[in-house]
Amino acid sequence: MTEDRGPAKKPPMRDVLAEAAFALFMEHGYERTTVDDIVARAGVGRRSFFRYFPSKEDAVFPDHERCLADMKAFLESADGDDPVGTVCDAARLVLRMYAENPEFSVQRYGLTREVPGLRTYELSVVRRYERTLAGYLERRCADTPDAALRAEVIAASVVAAHNNGLRSWLRSGGRGDAGAEVDRALELVRTVWGPAAERPAAPAAEEEDVIVMVASKGAPMWRVVQRIEAALGGQ
Repeated sequence: MTEDRGPAKKPPMRDVLAEAAFALFMEHGYERTTVDDIVARAGVGRRSFFRYFPSKEDAVFPDHERCLADMKAFLESADGDDPVGTVCDAARLVLRMYAENPEFSVQRYGLTREVPGLRTYELSVVRRYERTLAGYLERRCADTPDAALRAEVIAASVVAAHNNGLRSWLRSGGRGDAGAEVDRALELVRTVWGPAAERPAAPAAEEEDVIVMVASKGAPMWRVVQRIEAALGGQ
């Protein structure tokens, strides 16, 4: 006797629309695909599309809003004495999103390289992640001199390091361990900006007196010592 599990649960409409849109982009090209084409493929009306996506560009990046919300929640609940380590961990949430569906991520990377408008849109999304990280750092380092400047610079460093590792993985076709590439890049950020970098430098050794003396080649040693002692006594 088999168990009747009932009808399969339908995927969310947002996912249906995004899947239909991306399939058409790959088949016919981004510029040649219209919203009407997308809703026809998904079997819904135009109003359904704009209920989930303000524009056609948004359908290329359907997962970033969720990831940004996850990042904000992660940062709000974070504690500890290593804010730089925390923002590095927050950046790894973005990596996890890409790694969940390597084939889609690689195809989207190729599409954004071909369409300048999508590249511009992607940069605006990246900037939102950066502002989120910078806001957290500025709050955590409010008592630090130049807190706002430090927050902006560290957040930009984290995003640049993360994207360097991520794009290396995407250019490889999604092969290998994406996490290893990103971890290596983020470790550099932690080395430069993390707790170890904030430790006070060891005090410089006290400067010692140096005496330079010129003596003739044949001068006896007792004369050399005498002159040194005289020089020291005159200080």
